[in-house]
Amino acid sequence: MSFTFARPQGGRFYIVAAILVAGLQTLILGYSIQSRASILANGTEVQLKTAPVDPRDFLRGDYVVLNYDISSVPVSTVTGGIPADAGEQTLWVRLKRQPDGFWGIVESSFKELPAAAETVVLRSLPFYSYGPNNGETIRVEYGIERCYVPEGEGKPLEEARNDGTVSITVSVSSSGTAQIRSLMVDGKPAYEEPLY
Repeated sequence: MSFTFARPQGGRFYIVAAILVAGLQTLILGYSIQSRASILANGTEVQLKTAPVDPRDFLRGDYVVLNYDISSVPVSTVTGGIPADAGEQTLWVRLKRQPDGFWGIVESSFKELPAAAETVVLRSLPFYSYGPNNGETIRVEYGIERCYVPEGEGKPLEEARNDGTVSITVSVSSSGTAQIRSLMVDGKPAYEEPLY
């Protein structure tokens, strides 16, 4: 017994397949854009102090490399203990507004932290943890370490960063995901992220 398969006529199969693939790509791109816009529109705004970065690494192309005070999480803030085994982990970091107006770390945990009044919880990107041998601080990233700027605007921002006058305002979703809203120089917006 043998089977034969009918071939689609006139290349219609390829046209339908191309349309389906294009439609799927459009949906994925739309979802990504809408997710980002939703955080910017509905997230809690937090102002973060930037920390020094090697000036040679600050500006790369049309984006600015950023480092934050909250990128080094003191082990003393960790509640619930540090996982005994080394491996990939996620850290939840609770921030609270400090007297200087910037937000700083008040608590962190390797387990999801519950919401609390007047605080925001950021979720780190996955990172490699050395277990109890992390040292005094745990280095994390939040996905906000690059700020894309219009072409030609990087040099003044680099100079401002060298003077220590750059800060970032981010919007944080209820799930702990952050998106950059604006880059500030001397407390004034130098670059606003468009919603779309």
